[in-house]
Amino acid sequence: MKKYSVVLFDLDGTISDPKVGITKSIQYALQKIGIVEEDLDKLETFIGPPLQVSFREIYGLDDVQIQQAIAYYRERFIQIGMYENNLYQNISSLLEYLQKEGYQLAIATSKPTVFAEQILQYFNLKHFFDLVAGSNLDGTRSAKGEVITFAREHFNEANIDQFIMIGDRKYDIVGAHENQMDSIGVTYGYGSLDELSDAQATYIVNSVNELQEIFNRLG
Repeated sequence: MKKYSVVLFDLDGTISDPKVGITKSIQYALQKIGIVEEDLDKLETFIGPPLQVSFREIYGLDDVQIQQAIAYYRERFIQIGMYENNLYQNISSLLEYLQKEGYQLAIATSKPTVFAEQILQYFNLKHFFDLVAGSNLDGTRSAKGEVITFAREHFNEANIDQFIMIGDRKYDIVGAHENQMDSIGVTYGYGSLDELSDAQATYIVNSVNELQEIFNRLG
């Protein structure tokens, strides 16, 4: 019997590298509200957390400004940014392997569900997933713990110890802890080894190949 049967994946920084699309769309949104940021590398911190959290914490925007910035962000992201994105090497073969081995797979992302579904369709990956769980366009259900809870309830026949969450940021690991489930931190995304260690990920890997090795080992 497998140790885990339901595998939840973060999307940005875990399945694909969205840096160009996200950072340029953030840059565009900031410019529209009068903030100039030339260095896209400084905007990498927007990859992972809910946008409203990052706009507030990094730029000190108030509620009205946050809603306007998110609207501008989506203006560019929907047209261009969503597709300025690259799959991590070997991710398709990992998903194929897990599906053939009988795992149930789901996406658990703070990105709005509708955008996550479009990205998966663009990369021809949607058929691997039994569920795509994300936030709502109005900003609700954006905290990673809430998204994981929603996904967990979908697979209500599985015990909590049969779930595992995979992600590249502390938010993924903390959300898994909030749901009493194990986690795998991946360092090839946008979270550091220290960040994932401090968040107490159950396992930490450095590549997609190492992810597959974990599942090979666990059976």
